[in-house]
Amino acid sequence: MDTKAVFAALYSVCEENAVFFSGGAKGSQGDAARRLVDAMKLIQEHAHSLEPVISGFAAVYHHFDFDPHIPANGYRSLVKVVRCCVLHIIQKGRYITANRRSIFFRVAHNAGEMESYCNALCQLRALLYLAQRMLHDNSHGNLFFQDESGLSESFVREYSSMHKGCFYGRCLGFQFTPAIRPCLQTIAIGLVAFGENYRRHQSGIGVAASSFFTSGKYAIDPELRGAEFERITQNLDVHFWKTFWNITETEVLSSLASMTSTQVKVNRALSVPSVPFDLPLAANHRASVTIAPPSAHIGTAPVQMRLISYDLREGQDSETLLSLSRSEGGAISLSLGLKTKRLPSSPCLLIHFHGGGFVAQTSKSHEPYLKSWSQDLGVPILSVDYSLAPEAPFPRALEECFYAYCWALRNHHLLGWTGEKVCLAGDSAGGNLSLTTSMRAAAFGVRMPDGIVAVYPATLLTAYASPSRLLTLMDPLLPLSVLSRCLSAYAGNEPQTETQVEKVSTLSLVRRDTALLLRDFRQGASNWIHSLLDPNRASASPSTAAEAPPGATDTVRKSISEASISSPHADPPVPSETSEFPTRKLSVKSQTCQDLGSHNNSTSHSAPLLSERTPEDVNFFLSKDADPSMSSDFSSVAIPPPAGEDGSELEHHREFPLGFEPLRSKQLAEMRVESSPVFKDPFCSPLLAPDSMLKGLPPVHIVACALDPMLDDSVMFAKRLRNIDQPVTLCVVDDLPHGFLSLSQEFALSSPRRTHRRSHASIASWNGPIGVCQPLQRKLGPSLSAPLREWS
Repeated sequence: MDTKAVFAALYSVCEENAVFFSGGAKGSQGDAARRLVDAMKLIQEHAHSLEPVISGFAAVYHHFDFDPHIPANGYRSLVKVVRCCVLHIIQKGRYITANRRSIFFRVAHNAGEMESYCNALCQLRALLYLAQRMLHDNSHGNLFFQDESGLSESFVREYSSMHKGCFYGRCLGFQFTPAIRPCLQTIAIGLVAFGENYRRHQSGIGVAASSFFTSGKYAIDPELRGAEFERITQNLDVHFWKTFWNITETEVLSSLASMTSTQVKVNRALSVPSVPFDLPLAANHRASVTIAPPSAHIGTAPVQMRLISYDLREGQDSETLLSLSRSEGGAISLSLGLKTKRLPSSPCLLIHFHGGGFVAQTSKSHEPYLKSWSQDLGVPILSVDYSLAPEAPFPRALEECFYAYCWALRNHHLLGWTGEKVCLAGDSAGGNLSLTTSMRAAAFGVRMPDGIVAVYPATLLTAYASPSRLLTLMDPLLPLSVLSRCLSAYAGNEPQTETQVEKVSTLSLVRRDTALLLRDFRQGASNWIHSLLDPNRASASPSTAAEAPPGATDTVRKSISEASISSPHADPPVPSETSEFPTRKLSVKSQTCQDLGSHNNSTSHSAPLLSERTPEDVNFFLSKDADPSMSSDFSSVAIPPPAGEDGSELEHHREFPLGFEPLRSKQLAEMRVESSPVFKDPFCSPLLAPDSMLKGLPPVHIVACALDPMLDDSVMFAKRLRNIDQPVTLCVVDDLPHGFLSLSQEFALSSPRRTHRRSHASIASWNGPIGVCQPLQRKLGPSLSAPLREWS
């Protein structure tokens, strides 16, 4: 249905209901009827202003796509969300039309529904005006505003004051697939109940009981839930989010998830002592580099990992590996019965870095889908439990991930791996670490991974505004205020300890609210997300992480010298003679990981930052010469900052046309968007890395979500790789939120387990949960399983 037809249907249903409830016996039912009429009229007013804006964006947003076959960018997402809101209003309006004469029809309830969507439409109208400003101020083809002041600063200011509660009440998750909304609702109810009791000095049963009794009122009253959700997301610190997100780490919830997930032969937590070791250079195996243990911020400590393998393979039951095992307080997770068959080592290994905003979660939270991957791919998986911010900010996590990668290369015989092929995979923060770990491997000249799978990765950690980041206003899982706190913690700008809250261990903080979400996760929700790992669903495999030809990475691998290792941000010179490598052994070994990390041990970096580079080396904005056709298209959509009534330019720009003002929140958000130089470090924001650092990357497969606030990170990074002829594929899934991989655990807990290893033909005929479209089901499986399976 095109834009004109959609809005025509909206005008018709609103006008019909407004006329009906404005007069006659049924229409004079007091305040509720008047509220319904006012909401209908206001919806029409917003729609009349939105229709030309939507049509204008539809004419230009294809210029920002990765390619014609992958229509995805933040402008498209904003338009899609507005259309979704309009369609929901039409649906509810038609319901009112069909049932308004019934004796069971509740005018007040339906008036509340229409008022909520009217408020949402008003806020979406404001976001589209901000997006128009971006079209005006940004360079052609670029999705990010290249400055933390100006438009980016204005967006943060508007976010701080704009009302958001309407998106967390009756309208919660309206933009996502209906199958996932019950899960989002349980998370929202659990969050506000948890937040209400968070600062009370209770523990264990006390907080759990309080949360249980208070959660009922938030389930009954969506307006109260929305207001409380807004308060929590705007004002509570990173320690609250760290504690809440770690609830899935509790013994009870993790045990339930383990029972519903794939059963594996090996699931062992490892604690690897941090000791230096030598690793041969990729360009010349006679030369080597010393890999020093991580030491930033918290000193030298063992690196935590988890080995998962569906089958027991050679080396996985060795005495050496068993000596590295750490206890998790439960039974040993290694099945070694007398009849256990020990398979040969796998030719492939998957190294995984979990998400969690750099501040929360471990591999335990991600076990359900990692077990499925291990079974479907037939490979062992090593997941790294890197240290978390704010206690261990950048570059500690990167140091540990790189050390774990190098340790796996050196000790492949302990992992049930032959040492042939290795792939890095990560989601969100883990996607960032999978890219930066590969960049660091290139900087050190060691062997590169054979492929990278980055799922909704964060590739730009600066406060640059983009159209997809406008979605943080309504995203229940990734609000801007929460995102900014996590990034500030990673940069080292958040306090490491929490004030005004009783100091207890992380385990105690997690355990004290174990019972909170148990009841919430029992609500019905589909487990169709599990099917995303089904390799049989792949209809076509994108280019995968096959081993790159020697010439593809030699430029970076052979260019490692003492200068490039000691100063990782500088472009490494290319050696003039290959015979230089044998004489480099001692000099290279003298420059260790400690030297590279020494620049990053404090938040003020001594190494040159990206801003100090030449413009052609740092400009990640992809437009070369503006397309004249784009300029003519943009002129009808992009708008400059509104001027004053006399036509003069305002000292402080209004962000919206005269006569319109979005709804404002009663309480401003405590936004501290730091412009830390750490964010511009290419090992922190790989999108800002110069071409010379990205040319050494292996084939990259990026999975993004169309409604994810981080969508533009994925699109722009994929464009950058393509522009320098690096192998890259981009897959965008519809109607799913950021973090959908982690939500698979909640789906497993809230619904009966249903096998997800279906044939592609059966998937096509499966209707699935109500409202889940078949194209989405078919697309979700290949997005992850196809590239991983082709690599393995």
